Amino acid sequence: MSVSSDSVRQSMRYWATGVTIVTAAHKGQQHGMTVSSFTSLSLDPPRLLISLAKGTRTCRLVALSRRFGVSLLAEDQRELSDRFAGRMSEEEDRLAGLEVFQLATGAPLLKGALAWLDCRVTRTMDSGSHLVFIAEPLAALSTEDSLAAPLLYFNRSYLAPQKALEG
Repeated sequence: MSVSSDSVRQSMRYWATGVTIVTAAHKGQQHGMTVSSFTSLSLDPPRLLISLAKGTRTCRLVALSRRFGVSLLAEDQRELSDRFAGRMSEEEDRLAGLEVFQLATGAPLLKGALAWLDCRVTRTMDSGSHLVFIAEPLAALSTEDSLAAPLLYFNRSYLAPQKALEG
């Protein structure tokens, strides 16, 4: 028995997740996109996993450069999430006018996030409409603000962490 992609999409709406921006740079080009398909895969050795839709500029840059950065967004960064989700034209520079910095790989990382990971791809797997990248973090950095709340996504909208706790 097979399940339709629409049924899976409907069910996955009820999986709450944090929101990240994955960025990459290659030969003078840079781009980024909002990604919720991100997870820690292993701590020994450290490995992360992201899944990016084929055909996107970010996926192409990660595949070419074999490197990417991840900015874990704070609750007050909804506008950034929307911007990098493509609410702007795909041709526009999503990083234009934003404060960024770099760690190990040259991938742009967004200032103001809760934490950042800079990664080198160790394995790529084709998985239908997406490419799955397994990566080794080369650098990791987090804010000192332990009271900052993460940006959460649930049922096609953002969810305030306090409401999730009171739920």
